[in-house]
Amino acid sequence: MALVLHAGKINKNAFKALIAAEYSGVDVKLVENFEMGVSNKTPEFLKMNPIGKVPVLETPEGRIFESNAIARYVTQLKADNPLYGSTLMDYARIEQWIDFASMEIDSNIGKWFYPRWGLGVYLPPAEEAAIAALKRALDALNTHLVSNTYLPNFKKVLGEIKQAESVPPVSSVKKPAQPKESAKPKPKEVPKKEAKKEAPKPAEEEEEAPKPKPKNPLDLLPPSKMVLDDWKRLYSNTKTNFREVAIKGFWDMYDPEGYSLWFCDYKYNDENTVSFVTLNKVSGFLQRMDLARKYAFGKMLVIGSESPFKVKGLWLFRGQEIPQFVLDECYDMELYDWKKVDISDEAQKERVNQMIEDYEPFEGEALLDAKCFK
Repeated sequence: MALVLHAGKINKNAFKALIAAEYSGVDVKLVENFEMGVSNKTPEFLKMNPIGKVPVLETPEGRIFESNAIARYVTQLKADNPLYGSTLMDYARIEQWIDFASMEIDSNIGKWFYPRWGLGVYLPPAEEAAIAALKRALDALNTHLVSNTYLPNFKKVLGEIKQAESVPPVSSVKKPAQPKESAKPKPKEVPKKEAKKEAPKPAEEEEEAPKPKPKNPLDLLPPSKMVLDDWKRLYSNTKTNFREVAIKGFWDMYDPEGYSLWFCDYKYNDENTVSFVTLNKVSGFLQRMDLARKYAFGKMLVIGSESPFKVKGLWLFRGQEIPQFVLDECYDMELYDWKKVDISDEAQKERVNQMIEDYEPFEGEALLDAKCFK
């Protein structure tokens, strides 16, 4: 019996087995006239894979589903197949890149595209997180390939095939639950002698008290003459003569040694085609910045009377750089280009004033909305 692969002709997960078979010299036939949504719902197919997913491989010994398992099986049909390496370390590195492709690339592509296809709930923050994680994974892959011809550093292998798949992906598969240990018969109980009471432990053997939580590095900076909460109160309480009261008050309080100002511009403004989606994107960013509330103040402007809308911002941070914990914890940061404000430049200083004030028109365009982080 020849090996028969049940999947559509353009199914990217089927390509794993077909490419592995081509490299290994193994004959795998793609089943004819397979129609997704029809062929995989038949009783015959559900006997091969009860959840109806593709691909499924028919072999003389039985059926195999899950694309990575199929690719491994096909590869190992050839004795001493170089696709699987020649040492234990080769094998481990191949498996490493197979897992990387599944967990860091496939999974995040799925989280991005499936809601766009109507196959899941569309949540802008979740989409942004998936895109950022995918870019991080692809950057890591590019960095590796700059100095390595192949992924595991020695030759074309199965891990290369996994990385070479085309989109769209399927969702990642959960690991099966570990089987419970079989119950062991309990030994017969033997009467126990009364245990001697232990002497109380000396004080030095008692459990150590929990260590105090380390301070945020920003709390260790030299004191600043600017009290951030005073500025936030002035901003919130100024209802009239904003330029004369709030803006003047800001520059009177501002400490260029203890704080820094930053402009940010969203990198993907061409994607901002729906107003409420763009507004939700900015709101989500501000929610995720809550971890920096003690150390930051921000204004985010959504600009334009028609799509695509532009998103620009102004941020005041404690210290001379954007706090590292913000860069580490808030994935939105990498979705923006950041530029430190030069307050000696009067044009930049006036731009700061206009962004704090919600000045309109801003840079010649109407404001769709202005949001404040305080």
